[in-house]
Amino acid sequence: MKSILSMLVGTAALAAGLPAAPALAQDDGIVVYNAQHESLAKEWAKGFTKETGIKVTLRNGGDSEFSNQIVAEGASSPADVFLTENSPAMALVESADLFAPVDADTLAQVPENYRPSSGKWTGVAARSTVFAYNKDKLKEDQLPKSMLDLADPAWKGRWAASPSGADFQAIVSGLLELKGEEATAAWLKGMKANFTAYRGNGTVMKAVNAGEIDGGIIYHYYYFGDQAKTGENSKNVALHYFKNQDPGAFVSISGGGVLASSKHPKEAQAFLKWVTGKGGQDVLKNGTSYEYAVGAGDESNPKLVPLADLDAPKVDPKKLNSKKVTDLMTAAGLL
Repeated sequence: MKSILSMLVGTAALAAGLPAAPALAQDDGIVVYNAQHESLAKEWAKGFTKETGIKVTLRNGGDSEFSNQIVAEGASSPADVFLTENSPAMALVESADLFAPVDADTLAQVPENYRPSSGKWTGVAARSTVFAYNKDKLKEDQLPKSMLDLADPAWKGRWAASPSGADFQAIVSGLLELKGEEATAAWLKGMKANFTAYRGNGTVMKAVNAGEIDGGIIYHYYYFGDQAKTGENSKNVALHYFKNQDPGAFVSISGGGVLASSKHPKEAQAFLKWVTGKGGQDVLKNGTSYEYAVGAGDESNPKLVPLADLDAPKVDPKKLNSKKVTDLMTAAGLL
């Protein structure tokens, strides 16, 4: 009976271009250091295992936590795959030369603007920077034209962010790459003078909804996720998309990479291929994460503003520097 099951799973896997029966012999499967949303990673792992028979063990944590842990572990890391919410953590691991090159077939599934130029890892999902604002406090003609405007004294005490989180630090990483260190330092100084700090994007949105603050910088999916539930934390909120290749239109790439030290490289590469392929990208389209699909030809949830319409600035994720950003934010008194 077991051999028949193995043959059936193997046939299905081969049809999908994934490892077949030999993977079933790997009792421990692959270990994924997961800094993505737990629910999304569970759906990916479940779908991949169902299709291939390869077991996936998820170890959940944060972007910075895992990237620094991987660097500390080096060649001794027990992880096979690293998944993040934002790409600066991927860039840190890549700078330590701890990723294996991603298979060409997998890279071909993701357009160039949603993965680093190096090919050492790839985008698996994306999230858009937005200015969430209280509709009773701000009208459309009163909204900032650029994220950079929020450093002006006119916005003192009127906007919020969560500076301690990897989400906001990724946005600042984009600003640093686009505008340089001097301009970024000046903006952070203005931010310190003007903004109110909250812990977490969801908390920022709740504060905007309650009228505690006029608006805040968050990622888009917090709004759509709440709207899909009760909407109680977003009923008074609208989203402003800066567009015009503004730093505030930055699209953060969620990354996936195979560690060079992986003991199961074929299975790990297969997992990354599945996540960036139709199976994994359909989870984004049909699931409840409300993150953007980045696979070539794959559609995102229809409730989202299409990626192509965001007019986001072009940023090579490989160049995002999390260490420099935290240094600048610390110097500005934000961390």
